[in-house]
Amino acid sequence: MGGGSDLPVFYRRFGGAVVSTAINQFVYVTVNKKFDQRIRVSYSRTEEARSVDRIKHPLVREAMKMLGIAGGIEITSIADIPAKGTGLGSSSSFTVGLLHVLHAFAERHAGAEQLAKDACEIEIERCGEPIGKQDQYAAAFGGLNYIQFNPDDSVVVEPIICKRQTIEQLQSHTLVFYTGLTRSASSILQHQQNGMASDKKKQSVMRRMTKLAQQMRCDLQQNRVDAFGEIIHESWLLKKTLASGISNGSIDDAYARARTAGAVGGKLLGAGAGGFLMFYAPPERHDEITRALDGLRRMQFRFEPQGSKIIFVHQ
Repeated sequence: MGGGSDLPVFYRRFGGAVVSTAINQFVYVTVNKKFDQRIRVSYSRTEEARSVDRIKHPLVREAMKMLGIAGGIEITSIADIPAKGTGLGSSSSFTVGLLHVLHAFAERHAGAEQLAKDACEIEIERCGEPIGKQDQYAAAFGGLNYIQFNPDDSVVVEPIICKRQTIEQLQSHTLVFYTGLTRSASSILQHQQNGMASDKKKQSVMRRMTKLAQQMRCDLQQNRVDAFGEIIHESWLLKKTLASGISNGSIDDAYARARTAGAVGGKLLGAGAGGFLMFYAPPERHDEITRALDGLRRMQFRFEPQGSKIIFVHQ
């Protein structure tokens, strides 16, 4: 909620804010010492490299450069969800997890703030991706948070403290469906940034979306959950005006069918054009919504209180 305000073209002028939560869909990264000094990287393809500079995967290459790891290492990754273009922050989750495990490989500790900050540097500055910062901080910190992006580039992560029943209601009322469409967020976000740089109307829309994130934080802190669906509905309508390609006919049709079947509100997760649709609806309407979206795969998930963590170390 509030996505887009974490883009530098906006927050450096106006400040930005999002409400986000981690979920229990994971990216797993493993690192093992290699017998020789070569580098092996396995993801959707497998690379064998003599040096860091020869690694084609930009995130792996830049992470190893940042941490000063020259070779003698094997890196593998697997994920619970599609690795690209889903809007669930899998790329940033991979970067955070990769940094975390490389620090552990080098026998160093790295906290959540350092992991998030370094992941932003790798993705945005070193690799030149026109993306925001929220996914990196969500992956590093975990939990339900209000994340503030300040004009001086500092980021403040504030856990949203509320009753257990409030979290349980959010969980029980939320549905997520996979559209089957994947896309590159880069072109959409670049178009969005270009518009926000000079278009005062789009700047006004983004400022309203930031206000909605602030309102959502306040409502959750006061355990007022009833307005949640209406807030994300307004936010989605606003988001679609920021750049062409954020939505399309099939997504709009699915959204309308879900609303007719009982969803109070919803949004497409991530930059737009594909990935996952999220809806907020009373539990008794979930089956009807699922039938209305026949053909879309419903994803089962839970909110995840923890961020990136090392789950196994072989001594």
